[in-house]
Amino acid sequence: MMLEIEDVSKVYGTGCSDCLELTGNRHGRAICPRCRSVVAVNRVNLQVGANLVLGVVGESGSGKSTLLKLIYRELKTSAGSIYFQADFPDGRKRLNLMELAYRELSIIRNTHMSMIYQDVRRGLNFLFSAGGNIAEKIIAAGERKYDAVREQVLQFSEKIDIPTERVDEYPETFSGGQQQRIQIAKALASSPRLLLLDEPTTGLDVSVQARILDLVKVLHREMGFTMIVVSHDLGVIKHLTDLTVVMKNGSIVEQGLTDQILEDPQHAYTQLLVSSIL
Repeated sequence: MMLEIEDVSKVYGTGCSDCLELTGNRHGRAICPRCRSVVAVNRVNLQVGANLVLGVVGESGSGKSTLLKLIYRELKTSAGSIYFQADFPDGRKRLNLMELAYRELSIIRNTHMSMIYQDVRRGLNFLFSAGGNIAEKIIAAGERKYDAVREQVLQFSEKIDIPTERVDEYPETFSGGQQQRIQIAKALASSPRLLLLDEPTTGLDVSVQARILDLVKVLHREMGFTMIVVSHDLGVIKHLTDLTVVMKNGSIVEQGLTDQILEDPQHAYTQLLVSSIL
């Protein structure tokens, strides 16, 4: 497995010895009744194989985005481990992301995993040109020759349908959909093995959403990376993913093949989610 999530929890607040026991979907709450801490993720276990596309769905506050931030190590777990498997420069094959020092984590982010954000300002530096943003990732991954960097920038610009003559323009001169495509190019410029997407099309027009999703599918097919897609939009999940997990109150309540989850949901909450879009 490329990614193994073992008994991962995230608690906001002082926490107490009963937080995990008194919260979660079986209790119908994410706030500990004893200490009032918020249990955003409650003992999640998950395995993700290479080249698969996993969707994570649930209502606001279900814990889905927090789980993605834990995987990317934007947050540290309160308990549990997240193991990432790859061929690392020092010869190791499997790392616990929660144990990495910041320098090691930076190397992993620059070479093995990337994040695409709903808010493009979190993924792009608006003080750099479009090409400069893409080049930043290429350089961080180890390429130092200007001509090689420039050539890759132009190649990725073509992949995302941004005219190569515009690569030296700044992000604010592009539309929202184009900015998101530039962010996608930047994220993929280091050829990561794992791509994390947090509500990648929220706020975009429907026609723009469709083009972004089609682009992601094409790039996944061409480059063969693993994806984890967090979205409240089941249309996005249906379009992109092979497998889906459903979260509520910080817990996974159902998981399986995306088609099965959407066509024959077993859990009452999943049934409610699916029926809400019919």
